[in-house]
Amino acid sequence: MYSIRKATVADTETIRTIANDTWWATYSAILEEEQISFMLKEIYASEKISAQLDNGTQTYLLLEEQGRAVAFAGYSPREEDADIYKLHKLYCLPETQGKGYGKILINAVIDQTKAAGKHTLDLNVNRYNKARSFYEKVGFAVVYEEDVPIGPYWMNDYVMRLEW
Repeated sequence: MYSIRKATVADTETIRTIANDTWWATYSAILEEEQISFMLKEIYASEKISAQLDNGTQTYLLLEEQGRAVAFAGYSPREEDADIYKLHKLYCLPETQGKGYGKILINAVIDQTKAAGKHTLDLNVNRYNKARSFYEKVGFAVVYEEDVPIGPYWMNDYVMRLEW
């Protein structure tokens, strides 16, 4: 049994823990340890997550399984085009992968995007991340490649899009 709720600032550490546990399992095969550590510190710093939650620049949904948060999604309108929403983050604890929680969270984000009157959802996925096939199965398609600098590192991504 699961439930989904909007995260609050009080959930900052929960989001950080899920991200940490998921990033190591997901990216260890494709990124260097130093880069993973840097990205986690840069993207998931307590102050950054708390600020996003507090000022509403990013909405986070938490999926809870029997009262325990096991997955989250972070999304917002794109800064450069508010007609397009962007799924910034989607992570499920490794032990819950395969239960359909990723798809459930994507559908919840799609519902929120539709409720805002929008018809497009974008996301970035590392070009070597096997999650690309998951996103394709739920309807996303690659629209272009993008190399995103984060500190001294580069995220070599596909930008994927779902339109309805």
